[in-house]
Order: sequence, then C-alpha cells, then structure tokens
Amino acid sequence: MPLVMGVDSSTQSCKVVIVDAGSGSVVRTGRAAHPDGTSVDPEAWWRALNAAIADAGGIDDVSAWAIGGQQHGMVALDASGSVIRDALLWNDTRSAQAAQDLIAEFGADELAARTGLVPVASFTLTKLRWLRDAEPENAARVAAVALPHDWLTWRLRGYGPAQTSPLGPAMDELVTDRSDASGTGYWNPADGSYDRELLIAALGHDAILPRVLGPDESVADPAGRAVGPGAGDNAAAALGLGAERGDVVVSIGTSGTVCAISAAPIADPSGTVAGFADATGNFLPLVATLNAARVLDVTAALLGIGHDELSDLALHASAGADGLTLLPYFEGERTPNLPDATATLTGMTLASTTRANLARAAVEGMLRGLGAGLDALRGLGIPLERALLIGGGAQSEAVRRIAPAILGVPVEAPAPGEYVALGAARQAAALTGHPVLRSRRADRP
Repeated sequence: MPLVMGVDSSTQSCKVVIVDAGSGSVVRTGRAAHPDGTSVDPEAWWRALNAAIADAGGIDDVSAWAIGGQQHGMVALDASGSVIRDALLWNDTRSAQAAQDLIAEFGADELAARTGLVPVASFTLTKLRWLRDAEPENAARVAAVALPHDWLTWRLRGYGPAQTSPLGPAMDELVTDRSDASGTGYWNPADGSYDRELLIAALGHDAILPRVLGPDESVADPAGRAVGPGAGDNAAAALGLGAERGDVVVSIGTSGTVCAISAAPIADPSGTVAGFADATGNFLPLVATLNAARVLDVTAALLGIGHDELSDLALHASAGADGLTLLPYFEGERTPNLPDATATLTGMTLASTTRANLARAAVEGMLRGLGAGLDALRGLGIPLERALLIGGGAQSEAVRRIAPAILGVPVEAPAPGEYVALGAARQAAALTGHPVLRSRRADRP
C-alpha cells in the first residue's frame, strides 16, 4: 500500500507521521521544536519541517502529503516572495484594539453574517489592521498574505523567496483550505469566497490570497506527489478523530476548545461561537476557553501532588464537592469574554474545605467551563450526541469519569495520538484512493 505523510505544524513544534494509506498504521514519525514566542520568523517553521521530515526518514517513498497547522497566524509576503516581518501567531494579543476598531466600523452582526466570526485578537484580519496602523511601511509592502500551513505547503512544493527557492515566488501557487480560510476573518464560509472589502479595510489595500481548494482537490510537488489542501489544527484533529455530525470534540490542553460538526454554516453575533469550516465540506463551529488543563496543574501544585494523585483525590469526593465551587478564571476568560476576571473559590466551610473536595472542585470547575461551550453550541441548534475528549487533560481518569454528568453527553477518550498530523495524513491518503480512518460511529451499538 502507498505511504502518505501528515504534518502538524503547531505553536510548539512540528510533528510528522508517515502512514500506510491502506491500514492507517503509523510507519514512522519525526519531530522538531519551534521557538517560543507569539511572533516568529516563519523560516523557523521551514527549518523545523525539514528537520522533522528528516527525523521521520524522509519522504522519497511517500505518494502524497498534506500539512495541518496552527490557525490565524499572519504571514505577510512582499512581491519577491520574502517574509516582510515575523508572523504574528494566534496568541499574539497586540491586535486586540484593532479587533474593537473593526467591530465599531462594521458591527458585530454584519461581520458575523459575512464571515461567521466576530473579530478578536486571534484572527488574521485584526493582525493585518494592526500592521496597517503600527507598521504602515511594512503594510504597504504586502503583496500576499498566507497562513502558516499555506506558507509551508507553498515552500515544500518548491516556491518561496526568489533568491532561495527553485521555483521562485509564484504567488498564484499559494493554496489553502476551507478550514484555515474560515479563521482569517475575511472569508465567507457560507459561499466560499473572500471578502475583499474587509481585507482592504484591514490592510489598507488588496493583496493576493491563497486559492481555497475543496476537500478533494490537490496540487502537486516537484516530484509529482499529490498534495492535499491541508487544514487548520482543529479541523485536522476532527478529521483525524473521524468526528461526524453529532460529535463534539473537546480538547483539554493549555487552553480548551469545543467544536462540533455542523451541516450548515454558523453565524453567532455574540462572538461566543466562531463559525469555522471543517476539512470535509461541513462546518466546525468552535468555542475557545483560556482555562483548561492549567486548572488541574495549579491545583495539583497547590496540593503538592502529581496529576494521578489529584485524580484519585477528586474521585474520592462526592459530586458537587460538598458545595465547594471553583470558578477557574485564573487568567481571565475568553468564554465568557472576561479578560480581567480572576478565579474564585466559594462554599468553603469547615466540612467542605478538604483536599479531596478541592481536587473535585478543580475538575468540575474546568469541565463546567468547557460545558458552557457545549451549551453555546446547543443554543445555536447544533445536535450533540457524543463528546470526544482529547489533549493532556483528557488523560485524567477523574476528568473522563466526571465529564459525562457535566457535559450532558456520553464521553469517549480516544487513545493519545497526533490527531492533527493524522488528520492531514487521512486527507493525503484520500488522494491515493485509500481513506485511512474508518468511522468511529461504526463501532457504536
């Protein structure tokens, strides 16, 4: 059977999986670190991608490949194909005022209707407005705007700066997919078109944008291999998990995300739910929280124990922790939008203030925050039948056992895996005629 490559170029690192397209088995893997920071020279991602591919044994025997990556990052290119400045990542908040300015100019309802999003600092649209306002000379040089996975796909296909890339700066060869385009703030997921008026309002002028490939479309690399459109990290993870309509993917990492498969585009003027697209032709409404696994980290540290002990303690306490309640807004919160909020512990009595109850309150508080995301999705009419828990926090037995009661749906916790890279591999495998993942729903009674 042919081999395919899937890539996850995340904030922290680049992961590569080489997968047997017929069986879905991972044959070999590679990894390389990314630099810290909220703005990064994209060349660091390019070096890491090449190092991770080498660590995985190269791609001479690979038939197709695709790249998944962190969403929203602004890669600004000049007419020679060179990067103008460090890319602003999704977690760079310097464009928060730009987001407010755009909302004031267009209105939240109008922006949600046109793009499925109400701008926040994460989205590319706001970063371009920041560039226009803070670095007008750099903004004037922008000839094209790409996202991290778009740019890496372009480079691995042989394109790039005129002086260093074999095929040169062919800007018309920039390609992306629906999921990553839907996180920019200047693409309409309902009709699949770029909103040039919003782009110009942000950047100050028009620019070349990557061609949006459909889920089954491909381009080629210099070796003639099929190259998939790639995906944003959340969409790639959903694809790697085999998520379907009725599923909600709950990712419990440093921050938390809750996303579901929807047949119709979602526009939430409140901004709670981001109306992203997925990698299959459906849509991926998503809610993000700031406080997720770190809630468990800080509680374990406070109690002077490890995560396994924290889980055991939580399971020895009764549901509700005898009234002890943790509102875990340790770093403010995004959902609800309370950037200056702090955490609070209430219901403290001599009887309720125990180590076990504190552990239970931490788990329940974190899950309630994620549960608010599920409630927001339900409020938009999205059916939720099953939660798939992934991320580091999902490895806690207490989280897995307590989650169904708080989230209100049956819960599954798939084995830990590089689901973003596996989703990209699944996309690549489909180009060879071998879908690598069978539906999880087929295993359900």
